[in-house]
Amino acid sequence: MKLICIGRNYAKHIEELQNERPDEPVVFLKPDSAILLKQHPFVIPDFSSDIHHEIELIVKISKVGKYIEPKFAHKYYEEISVGIDFTARDLQQKLKDKGLPWEKAKAFDGSAVIGSFISKKLFSSLESINFELTNNGKTVQKGDSSLMLWKIDELIAYVSQYFTLKIGDIIFTGTPEGVAVVQPNDVLEGFIENKKVFRINIK
Repeated sequence: MKLICIGRNYAKHIEELQNERPDEPVVFLKPDSAILLKQHPFVIPDFSSDIHHEIELIVKISKVGKYIEPKFAHKYYEEISVGIDFTARDLQQKLKDKGLPWEKAKAFDGSAVIGSFISKKLFSSLESINFELTNNGKTVQKGDSSLMLWKIDELIAYVSQYFTLKIGDIIFTGTPEGVAVVQPNDVLEGFIENKKVFRINIK
């Protein structure tokens, strides 16, 4: 399986990091070793002192596909959840400044939290799914799929032009504003439509 991640998909997040608004989705990958194992804490790695949380809607691919048309993209996933794309912001900035790839800052072991998946049939509208992240009980990020620059079906169609989508692949659809550094003893909880789908301790 592979994790396909989308960057800069919310206008306010682009603004908060002072990035340029892209003309097409920004895509990067995480390996399966990036997945944080269930019931395991997230351990802040030694190579960074500025790890940020980035909560995102995620979709699990249920059907093999390539060159998928947007109008058919809904046939390629049945479940949705939220996850975290942990980012070593200090390392990412160094890499960006040198024009180098982001993988060391984005794809390190344990950098991908995957919440419990929910059938998409349970959502009243896939065009407006709200989600949030709390840190020690306080809301730190809130998002809604209606605010995405590129919606779920558009993203599936886009990435399938470059990568064959396989059963079990997961697409991280981008983070809203509010990203911030995590500290030891933080407790992060992810919610989708007010349903809690993960709880992570930071060590």
